[in-house]
Amino acid sequence: MILDIFFPNRCLECSRIIDGSLLVCNLCFEHIHFTHNSYADHNYMQERCRLMFPVEHAFALMHFENENVSRKIIHELKYKSRERTGKILAGWTAERVDFQHEKPDLFVTVPLHPKKLKERGYNQLHLFTETLSEFYNIPYDHELIKRNHYSKAQALKDKQHRLETQNTFSTTKNISGKHILLVDDVFTTGNTIASVAWEILKVGDNKVSVLVMAVDA
Repeated sequence: MILDIFFPNRCLECSRIIDGSLLVCNLCFEHIHFTHNSYADHNYMQERCRLMFPVEHAFALMHFENENVSRKIIHELKYKSRERTGKILAGWTAERVDFQHEKPDLFVTVPLHPKKLKERGYNQLHLFTETLSEFYNIPYDHELIKRNHYSKAQALKDKQHRLETQNTFSTTKNISGKHILLVDDVFTTGNTIASVAWEILKVGDNKVSVLVMAVDA
């Protein structure tokens, strides 16, 4: 296509021209810090979640470190209008997560406030989650959790402000007896995921697991 000639897709890390379906070239892909964790087994992500709320399983696809490829990928997804990045990340996740032993009943995404959604134009989790939903044949619900307060991006907050998540979320419907897999982009302090998890746990006899694109150290 003409656009591909004048505006070729380039590797996010080294700027080499690459296929339009890729995010990074093969060489830079080797520098992505995948966690290599197992969803079903005990791991670092699960350990961090359990300090804050009862969690069944937890999985992070990548490490979110300063100046690494993973951080660039997440920032492209969230702040550079590259929504399709979510579909690629979902493909990488599907290669690494096996729900064979305990399949969740429902994917639930962490919502944006309506004002933030309007500003960004999309929720960075939706295409990611919908792609996983189709792959695993597990339904999703983008509306179960409501964000009650508008706030600036997590990446722009200092640590103290990240702790201010009380009453940030609420559930929009009754749900009980379900194993919910919460989906978010980056696990930093864990307060966002914990706030959502407790909302789900308190409304019924539910179980919660967590899946994120990246985990901060």
